[in-house]
Amino acid sequence: MFVAVLVVPRSSHCRIVAVHDDRLKIQLTAPPVDGKANAALVQFLASELDIAKAQIEIVGGAANKRKNVRISGVPAQRVLLRLLPQRQ
Repeated sequence: MFVAVLVVPRSSHCRIVAVHDDRLKIQLTAPPVDGKANAALVQFLASELDIAKAQIEIVGGAANKRKNVRISGVPAQRVLLRLLPQRQ
């Protein structure tokens, strides 16, 4: 499954904020330097989905705020239920 992500580095918390321009907006505390934000994104998604980091790969936009992420070995329904922000 592929997920389009908008990363906001140097935030006060690591969390999923909303869907923005058809992308999942994720705040990360890591700075966008030396791949730290990318590593933090992979770690965050792996933690949220309870999977290994090896199952997550940034396939586009590694040097950009707008990234495309491939998640392998996880049913799409599980990804959607765990990652999409719940509307209140």
